[in-house]
Formats: sequence, structure tokens, C-alpha cells
Amino acid sequence: MRLALGIRYNGQAYEGWQSQRSGRTVQDKLEAALAKFAGLPAGSRVSTLCAGRTDAGVHGLMQVVHFDTDIERDPFSWMRGTNRYLPDDIAVQWAHPVPAEFHCRASALARRYVYVLSQSPVRPSLDAGRVGWSMYPLDGDAMRAAAALLVGRHDFSSFRASACQALSPVKDLRRLEITRMGDGERCRWHFEFEADAFLHHMIRNLMGSLVRIGRGDERPEWITEVLEARSRKVAAPTFSADGLYFLGPLYDAKWGLPAEATFQGERASYDGPP
Repeated sequence: MRLALGIRYNGQAYEGWQSQRSGRTVQDKLEAALAKFAGLPAGSRVSTLCAGRTDAGVHGLMQVVHFDTDIERDPFSWMRGTNRYLPDDIAVQWAHPVPAEFHCRASALARRYVYVLSQSPVRPSLDAGRVGWSMYPLDGDAMRAAAALLVGRHDFSSFRASACQALSPVKDLRRLEITRMGDGERCRWHFEFEADAFLHHMIRNLMGSLVRIGRGDERPEWITEVLEARSRKVAAPTFSADGLYFLGPLYDAKWGLPAEATFQGERASYDGPP
């Protein structure tokens, strides 16, 4: 039986999603918890695949994984039982049986992220690690003008990390919406991204350039020059991981996953930390 899980986690304490020798990753914690719930021998792991790897410090609101098992239990039992063995900052939101041909990564039609940025003269405190920060006021109109130039199918080499293993730098950025919440010098910005796929550090690199434009250090049209250069050297530095959230992949409704994971359903949202 193949089972898909929806996972939510705070990434602050972890070295990203992907398993590492240290054992301090979200995947390591999840696979160990699944093995305990399944009653496997001590030290065993249940091998999982995820829809989108996240880096150290990046959070997940609807990470989707799948794994194969011979153990037949109700989906609700997989959710509750696995959560029993997970740390408080990781929780399975739902479990759902899927056909053997379903693949959480290859079957995804799109992926979504949101970057949450605090604009304030004082650095974050209560929400430290959960929001990015700009001490300078940002111009929303300028950033939205630049965002409009980024939407579409482009070669995003200028926003690609040197360690990126993607076969092609060409990605279809389908949506980039920038929303401001609050007035005055203290406010919060949401930058919501949707694409067929993303390159390693692509969003954080885009954020660095968008914030540079928002501060008035570059014109919105500069973003086109950066795109056309196809060189990481011409873009702004990589922005902090703190405010980046994986909103999750989106699938065809034929897989029968919960509504928030399909194009036809209510997509995962982010209301922000208190």
C-alpha cells in the first residue's frame, strides 16, 4: 500500500528536510516516528520521498510525502500514531492512501511558497526565526513592478545556487503576489510564489533582489537585466531563510488527496505568527 502524508513543521531546529548523518532533519524525525508507530525493530526507518526539499531554517505548512508499507491501518491511525512519536514542532496533518503510480514529487503540478517579511526599525523578537526582516521602509509598487517582470517562463540562472542539482534553470513562475499588512514604519509583507518547480535558493535569491528594489537601491527594470545576465554574480545576496514557508504542492484531483492539496480545492494559506 502506498500512503501519502501532509506534514507541517517549524524548521528552526533542523538542518533542512533531507536526511543527514547528524539525524537533525525533518525527514530523519519523520522516518523514525513512522518506524516506531509501525512497530519495526529499534533503529529501523521507513523510507519516504517528499514533494519539495526545504533548507535549514525553512518551514513547511503542507509538505507532502509518500511511502510504501505492508501494514494496513486506518489513515487516521497513521496520523495520530505517528504524531505520538514526533517532536512538538513537527506534526502529520493528514494521511491518505494513494495509487501505486502516485509520486509526491513527479505528480505535483505546481509548488507554492510564501516569504513573510517584517518591516520594522527593530529586529524581530517573539517571532525571531519565523519572519525575515527589513529595517528600511519598502516600496510595494516598485517591488510589484519588478515581480510582474519575473512572472513567466524564464532562465533563472541568476537566482540559482551553485550547489543546485536541477537539470535545467528554466522554470515557469506562474504567480508572484506581494501583499502589505499594516501601515506606517512597522508592517508585514507576504511574497507568495507559485511555479512548476523551483531552483535551489531561487526564492531567497529573488527576495534579495526584490528587497533591494523595494529599498530604492535599484529600479524595477533592473530585475530584467539580472534575468538576462544569467549570472548569480549580478543579483543581490541570498536573503535569510527565516521567513520562508513551503505552502505545499498542488495535484490533480484524481489522486483523491485533501482539497488543500489540489487545484480544485482551497489551497493552503498562511496567517502569520502572532
